[in-house]
Amino acid sequence: MTGSTLSGNKVRKLEFLMADAIDRGCGAIITCGGVQSNHCRATAVAARQLGLDIHLMLRSDVQDFLPIANGVPDWSAKNPSEVGCEGNLLQDRLMGANVYLVQRTEWYEEKLLPRMQRLAQRIKETSGKESYLIPVGGSNQVGLFGYITAFQELIEQGVLERFDDLVLTVGSGGTTCGLCVANYLTGSKIRIHAVAICDDAAYFHRHINAALQEIGLTDVRSEDIVDIIEGYKGRGYALSTKKELEFVANVAHTSGIILDPVYTGKATMGMLNELRTNHSRFQGNRILFLHTGGIFGLYDGRMNTVLKDGMRHVTDRVHDWWNFDDDPPFP
Repeated sequence: MTGSTLSGNKVRKLEFLMADAIDRGCGAIITCGGVQSNHCRATAVAARQLGLDIHLMLRSDVQDFLPIANGVPDWSAKNPSEVGCEGNLLQDRLMGANVYLVQRTEWYEEKLLPRMQRLAQRIKETSGKESYLIPVGGSNQVGLFGYITAFQELIEQGVLERFDDLVLTVGSGGTTCGLCVANYLTGSKIRIHAVAICDDAAYFHRHINAALQEIGLTDVRSEDIVDIIEGYKGRGYALSTKKELEFVANVAHTSGIILDPVYTGKATMGMLNELRTNHSRFQGNRILFLHTGGIFGLYDGRMNTVLKDGMRHVTDRVHDWWNFDDDPPFP
């Protein structure tokens, strides 16, 4: 049992990453992601459960913690604590994580990794503790083993025999890479499709090809083992349109399946649209969608407007039945 706070696909990567951190004798974990990062939340929980210090570099916008007057940030009133306590960030703060707000536009290799390295040096100097650095999404050669083992579980359970295609979201690439490696090594005939919710196909193929080289698989390329589906990132990573949010709400009330606005919502929209407009990209009609979690992303406030306005016919079913003698106010 992982518990509700460790929900989502990141826990499989963390099983290996945290074991590696402990094996190396590290006393602190440093990782990074968006301000509502599922990976950072899961890492914070796992670190605390294992007695490790946790440090999170969270990419955010200035309006998250600065008052804006006439479109101009008021830097004199800067207060990082104003970033809030909603969604994944609530759990980050409940875990007592050290949170460092950085610019949304900072790339991992150029800015985030150097920041993490500088912080690790400071932690070493002040506490004597070694730090274990985890990249965005826990996506590296250690973390990908989480989804190599997940694929093995699917084989052992006989799941893959019932499907022709497997569809999932791709955000940092680690989950997709692990599944593709396992699919290739086992000789499975299932076709893997990953719906990109950020960046593009070239970026993810480059990332996966680098991982393949790192683990010694030099006879295969990403382009041969995974289909990256583009065109569904919308306004960008972690940014939502009204149409996307309404889709999440519609799926919930018609099927009981909860999607999230950042990952699975966009991926499911993409899968369904491809089935309607480009069915030939799939091997068959038996499609397995891998739900990667992200449930806490529903609680960051973005669904409020859609639920109160555009979806009132679904969500506003609250009735006044204060008086016992009144007839039931339904329908």
